[in-house]
Amino acid sequence: MLYRAIGLMSGSSLDGLDIVFAEFQEQGGKWAYEILQADCSAYSSEWKKDLSQATELTAADYLLLHSRFGHYLGEQVNHFIEQNQLQYKVGLIASHGHTTFHIPSQKMTAQLGDGAAIASVTGLPVVSDLRAMDVANGGQGAPIVPMGEKILLSDYDLFLNIGGIANISCHFPEFSKAPPKEELGEAIAFDVCPANRVLNLLAEKAGKEFDDKGAMAASGNIDELLLSDLNQLDYYKKAYPKSLANSFGIDIIYPLIKSRNISIENGLRTYTEHVAVQISQAITSLIKNTSNCKLLVTGGGAFNDFLISRLGDLVKPSGVEITIPDQKLVQYKEALIMAFLGVLRWREESTVLSSVTGATRSTIGGALWIGQEA
Repeated sequence: MLYRAIGLMSGSSLDGLDIVFAEFQEQGGKWAYEILQADCSAYSSEWKKDLSQATELTAADYLLLHSRFGHYLGEQVNHFIEQNQLQYKVGLIASHGHTTFHIPSQKMTAQLGDGAAIASVTGLPVVSDLRAMDVANGGQGAPIVPMGEKILLSDYDLFLNIGGIANISCHFPEFSKAPPKEELGEAIAFDVCPANRVLNLLAEKAGKEFDDKGAMAASGNIDELLLSDLNQLDYYKKAYPKSLANSFGIDIIYPLIKSRNISIENGLRTYTEHVAVQISQAITSLIKNTSNCKLLVTGGGAFNDFLISRLGDLVKPSGVEITIPDQKLVQYKEALIMAFLGVLRWREESTVLSSVTGATRSTIGGALWIGQEA
């Protein structure tokens, strides 16, 4: 079977809307994929403000933003289709939306971007609310990409995505310290720590959108007391499955760094070290001693040369081989997997692994909206 789908991903770093048009081929239970077109539509300053302040709105204003953002997503898809001459080639759209409230302990998660609005604007079938069913079943609702990683990228054992939040997943029982499970072999994943969202906030103080290749961080010095305080935060003591809301980085970590009154360079150096330390500790918590474990790194943080260098230094004793793939996969892996999860939802197959999220069962996640009459 051949499927062509668009995946939409709006990450917590607020750098823009990732759009991928991909082709998925299933034959005898084996899947292959190809990214045919991809783009990132940068958010205007107004959208950045609206999305970052969404949790402060009244209920009515929040729902109005939910609808308005859904129509915006639909318009961006239409522009993408027209620009790349994809008319009549797209089978469905899968939209992650933009996460605002995420409280899995109370069985609630919310992503802006009304799926009905996207379907109305584009006239195409839309899958949205990809996390909701897992959370309703007691899961963390995150990470949700491991199903796609396991099926589409089976050459790797560990997957690290460094976006607004860094998350990691481990799939093969021969490497994992945890006991194997029946479902697709072992699969464990969790949010590690806030990453680009905090690094970008610090870079903005220097008038830059981000710390290009980690150059400012490389020029700074570590504040050892701050690093110790960061590493002692309660979240890092929790066992997986676990997940993070954007508020952890914005409301807890960033104010803690600001309170030290250190230079921007020293703040970036210290927080970069914190991210590298937490990721390396997450890796060693997952794997046995091995020299054959392959780690695939994607997300904007993969372009942070200094962060990747520090991570490489820390995981070298564990024998982990770090791979950074081609630029398309680095930048658009999550949008690619959103498209794939939409295909699985269309096929009424599981999209989320309970072994990853801690839900009572694996589920078929996503609300389906039909854009036009049959």
